[in-house]
Amino acid sequence: MNLKKLFYFVAILFLASCTSYKNVPYMQEIEAVNRAVQQETPYDARIMPKDLLTITVNTSDPQASAPFNLTTQTPLNAAASSVNTTTQPVLQQYLVDNSGSIDFPVIGRLKVGGLTKSEAEELIRGKLVPYLKETPIVTVRMTNYKISVLGEVTKPGTFTVSNEKVNVLEALAMAGDMTVYGVRDNVKLIREDASGKQQIIPLDLNRADIVLSPYYYLQQNDIIYVTPNKTKAKNSDIGNSTTLWFSATSILVSIASLIVNLVK
Repeated sequence: MNLKKLFYFVAILFLASCTSYKNVPYMQEIEAVNRAVQQETPYDARIMPKDLLTITVNTSDPQASAPFNLTTQTPLNAAASSVNTTTQPVLQQYLVDNSGSIDFPVIGRLKVGGLTKSEAEELIRGKLVPYLKETPIVTVRMTNYKISVLGEVTKPGTFTVSNEKVNVLEALAMAGDMTVYGVRDNVKLIREDASGKQQIIPLDLNRADIVLSPYYYLQQNDIIYVTPNKTKAKNSDIGNSTTLWFSATSILVSIASLIVNLVK
């Protein structure tokens, strides 16, 4: 009878360990993804309100393109307070307003919100043709492309993405990956669209078909939140309860010692 109970106990522990392990690895069942039709068009970020853009216009005649490459003076040493601090020119940044427009030199208002970088470059290139003798080379960059990762990760924080392309797994890698307490099948993606509407999208990173999700690649200003599992929550409660218990015990001991000294 005892052996039978021991067998059941070991079997339960084995099944529990198997269940726990299944919640840990990313992207399980990859065969289904390999059989799926992959998207042929590479991901390209779209310009959103409040983005900061740098736009450079290049031609064989620098003087001709100079009016379209505005610069501002920036201190070499921001900590220095001297009036004579040397400055260096940097490219003017263009803030995309809530309607998705910017004010560009000579041309005026341009609607770039919702466009990819290549689409914005093509738009600006076409607008410049009447002002230049040759077709210019236009380069658009987003200077404030950033994402944030919070919750059960090793190094939570906000990260700037220089190449303007990042997926959810790369974002977690920037934050040092999830801790063992992170819930991998219910990661929260918080996203604000161009109209200011916010969404909270659950992502299951245990599934390999996450790479086929329209939310696999992150947009600028996305927030990834990794929720703690029940084990972390229980440990936190135990820790708080233990701290309160020790504090209460210390107070009672102090009161008892005071009473004893008064009685003497």
